[in-house]
Amino acid sequence: MTSEWNLSGQYLESCSCKEACPCVFMGKPTEGNCTALVGWHVDEGHLGSTRLDGLNVVVALDSPGHMADGDWKVVLYVDQTADEHQREALTGIFGGKLGGHPALLAGFIGEVLGMEYLPINFEATDGQRQFKIGKVAETTVGAIEGQDGNLVTLSNHPLAVAPGQTLVVAKSDSLRHEAYGLNFEFNDRMAYYSPFSYTNT
Repeated sequence: MTSEWNLSGQYLESCSCKEACPCVFMGKPTEGNCTALVGWHVDEGHLGSTRLDGLNVVVALDSPGHMADGDWKVVLYVDQTADEHQREALTGIFGGKLGGHPALLAGFIGEVLGMEYLPINFEATDGQRQFKIGKVAETTVGAIEGQDGNLVTLSNHPLAVAPGQTLVVAKSDSLRHEAYGLNFEFNDRMAYYSPFSYTNT
């Protein structure tokens, strides 16, 4: 029987789409395909008795067309600071083997190009989020300013990495990945961030 697990924290998605990303509305990417970094910082979490607080996971992905059609190519990065039990837990959860919403997302994957344990740094300040993954990838995004200086947000979108959460709409200052033949570099493209909460119960 699979151990009970829960994760909550901060999620960031930074992609190649221009302007309002159609993918979250079940539309086609603006560039024909979608390349992205999707990252999770775990504030609190566990699998059984294994604590996962403070750890990070990032996926680099390429979707050849409509994201809901699947066939994604992905690289999985797991926080190098995780010990053996934590690594096993995080790869099991985010690899889709232990149920919950990550298993649904894993169903879109057509090919895993690679998996590595690397230093992953996550930073969150007012209106800005950043992930750095060793020397191979990084993204920094800033929230778009809306009416009266308020955040622009999006909720109830049909294609959701963080179901039930309201996304903050942002743009990337930088977005880069160079490994496993999945090479891209952009700026001033779409991004979203929000809290996330996953469980297999």
